[in-house]
This record gives sequence, C-alpha cells and structure tokens, in this order.
Amino acid sequence: MAASSSFLTGFALSAGLIIAIGSQNAFVLRQGLRREHVGAVVLFCACADLVLIAAGVAGLGVALKGLPGLVTLLALGGAVFLGWYGLAALQRAARPERLVADQGGAARSLGAALAQVAAFTFLNPHVYLDTVLLVGSIGAAQPAGAQGSFVAGAGLASAAWFTALGFGARLLAPLFARPAAWRVLDLVVGATMILLAFGLLEYAFDGRA
Repeated sequence: MAASSSFLTGFALSAGLIIAIGSQNAFVLRQGLRREHVGAVVLFCACADLVLIAAGVAGLGVALKGLPGLVTLLALGGAVFLGWYGLAALQRAARPERLVADQGGAARSLGAALAQVAAFTFLNPHVYLDTVLLVGSIGAAQPAGAQGSFVAGAGLASAAWFTALGFGARLLAPLFARPAAWRVLDLVVGATMILLAFGLLEYAFDGRA
C-alpha cells in the first residue's frame, strides 16, 4: 500500500511540475515538429529528470536519516511551496498563455541538439529547486522502502510527458497553441498541487514524520 501510494505521489508531483510553458518544453516540441533527433532528445530529458530526482531523494534521504525533525520541517516547507504553486497555477488559468515552437532555422546536428537541450535542462535554476530539492525532499520523506516507488512514479511521469510532447508534436502543437488548453491543464495542475500540499500537512502532523 505504501509503495503504490508513493508511486502515485511521485507521478502526480512530477507531472504537475513538468507540465508548464518553458524553454525545454518548447525545444522538445520544436524537435518533434521538425522530426529531428526526437528519440535522442526525449531520452535525454527523461533520463536527466530521473537522475536528478533519484539524486535528490538519495542525497536528502541520507542527510535526513538521523534528523527526523528535519523531515517534518521539509514536509511543512513542501506543503507551503505546493500550495503556492497550486494557487499560481489557478491564477495562470485565469490568464492562460500558449506554447508555440519556433520551427525556423537550419537543421541541427545530433550533437548540437543534445547540447542545446542540456543547456535548457541544467542551466535552469528551477530544475534544482523543483526536481532536486522539492521532489527530493518529498521523496526522502516517504515511508521506509517506498522511496524507490516514488522515484519510479516521478520518472514515469517525466518520460510519458516528454514522449508525448516529442512524438505527438504534430498532433499536440495546435492544442498547445490554444490558451483554453492551458487553462484546463493549469486547473488540473493547481488542484493536484493543492491536494498534495494537504497530504504533506497530514503527514507532518500525524506523528509519523
């Protein structure tokens, strides 16, 4: 039961954080529309997320082993962040934007495409705040033996999103160019994040953290 719950928590958390208008998503969409190195770019993004998530969970898990009180503080901090993130998503839903990929320019080599997506991934400070610190702290706070399930769920959500975005680009591009689609996504993300925040609050105050 704990493993399946942690898997779903990881999946929902990762999905909520990764589905957003940003340079990395726009680049993956562009590569999909141009059908250039799509598999390599999708694989890089999914593997990078998995490594960062696993590193965050493992590193923070080791650091928190002898500090149970810090787990409670991280759970509370995570709840505050997720609540803020959820409210921000609901505010975005009131003023939706759209994701449009730039399809211009010359074709890129595989090396150039991977270098660019690596820059979008690792030079973005939010990846370390969201993927490593936030996801890592929540994953490390999962019940003993369930951290692996959390990482698997979070990694699967990331892989599924990038696969859909890259290989389904020609079908998804018209949808993501419509603000109404992002309104629906942000409403779902906002509700999910707020529910996760309440779950963390319950975890922090029920005496197990």
